[in-house]
This record gives sequence, C-alpha cells and structure tokens, in this order.
Amino acid sequence: MEQTISSPGLLETVRRELRLRNYSPKTIKAYSSCLRSFVRHFARRHPRELSEQDIRAYLLHLLEAESLSPATVNQVFNALRFLYVELYRRPFMVGSIPRPQKEKKLPVVLSQEEVKGIFDAVRNPKHRLVLMVTYSAGLRVGEAVKLRPEDIDSTRNLIHVRGGKGKKDRYTILSPVIIEELRAYWKCYRPGGWLFEGQKAGRHYTVRSAESVFDSAVEKAGIRKSVSIHSLRHAFATHLLEAGVDLRYIQELLGHSSSKTTEIYTHVSQKNIGGIRSPIDQII
Repeated sequence: MEQTISSPGLLETVRRELRLRNYSPKTIKAYSSCLRSFVRHFARRHPRELSEQDIRAYLLHLLEAESLSPATVNQVFNALRFLYVELYRRPFMVGSIPRPQKEKKLPVVLSQEEVKGIFDAVRNPKHRLVLMVTYSAGLRVGEAVKLRPEDIDSTRNLIHVRGGKGKKDRYTILSPVIIEELRAYWKCYRPGGWLFEGQKAGRHYTVRSAESVFDSAVEKAGIRKSVSIHSLRHAFATHLLEAGVDLRYIQELLGHSSSKTTEIYTHVSQKNIGGIRSPIDQII
C-alpha cells in the first residue's frame, strides 16, 4: 500500500475494495478518476503523508482554481473518504472537513405539449419508444436502456426495474399506450436479451445513444429550455403531481429513498404555483 495510488497495483486494490462493497461500476470509475487526479496534484508525496490541511487546500483548489461544481467536489470528498477511512483506517483525516454545500437548483420542467413535441420529432420507432418509456414510467435513462422483455408485465400494467440507483429493485407503472407501442415494436424488432438492443450483438442500447436522440429531438422540436433526457423523469413526476397523485406514490414510482427528494417537485408544479393569483389581478 506504500506505492503511489496512480500505480496500476494500488488502483486495482481500490477497485477491488469498491467492488467487494458492491459499489456500481459507474461509482468505481468515478472514484478511481478522482483519486488518480488527487495523487497527481501532490506529485511525489504519498497520500499517507498528507495532512488534513493539505486535503482542505486541495478541495478549495478544485472549487476556486478549477471552478468545479460543489456536486463534483462532493464526489471527490467521497472518494477521499473511502481512501482514508476504508483503506488507510484514518477517519480523522476527513472527519472534520466540511462538504461543499450543494446548490439548490430546481429542475427545468417540460410541459406535456413539449414532451409530445419531442416524441413527434423522432422518426425511428425504437428511438422514439426509448424516450416514451422513459417518460411514461419515470425512469432514469440507465434504467430504460437496461430493460429486458421479461420486465414488462402487461397483465398487471407494471414495469419491473431491476438494480436501480442504490442497487434497488422497484415496480413502476406501464401505460396502456406504451403496451400498444411495445406490441408494434415487438413485431418489427423481435428483441432478444434486451428490450432495446444496441448495434453490437448481446449489448443493450447505450445511455449516450439515448441522450443523443433526445438532444436531437429537442432541437428539432424548437425547445429552447436547458434540458437533458433526465428532464423526462422530472416531467413525469411533475405532471403526476399536477394530476393530483399523492406525493408518496410518486416517491415509490421514482424509487426515492427519502420523501424530501420527491418534495422538490412541489416547487415546480403548476398546480401549486400556477394556481396562485397575483395581487395585481385585484387592482388592475
């Protein structure tokens, strides 16, 4: 463990430890990248030799000199905590270092008309259906592209989401509209192991491909809002809330561990905000 963490041996040790704790491949990749940059920043000084003040200075450097977002720096914090607490057994190294405060940004919400415009802008049936399934069930894009045919329960109108965020399974709704779309899709594509298969045999459709389809559709639909494919999930939650669905059910459908995460949609719901009359309406 005394070699530098940028060496293949120690990076592999970190990877194995993360894997043993059942961290996701995405998190393992992110932590490895964070730790590699951390060691490069301090050149020949080994991480064991660094003080709390060194780590504080590094996090401040990321925020000020490199202008990284608080969310990104928080990820670096988590990677460093894993290194010092789990591997070096030195909790005091990061125990008293404050995390950067998260920015409290509200999601940009697409209207139902805008969502339909995005669907209408996509001509390829498979590409269109990926977006429709993502919105109709409130899925993360990574969940949508990893669906298997057996996850679709048309009898009970449910979609089984396996291994979502936090390695959690859940059920979400399957729209009758989507059932009909899926039947037409099935006749045309006859998918095998994955519902949405990629170009390479045995691989599912990639997240990046789905993001590209969404971005292109947004441009074709003439939408000027700053949105990503994740905005379909935000729209799903907001539109359900505006339709009168209880927040607790929306929390379950989205797979949120805490109700506080779901409560953000009360701040962007037209039902809650749009229904309030401005006092100027009474005097003009």
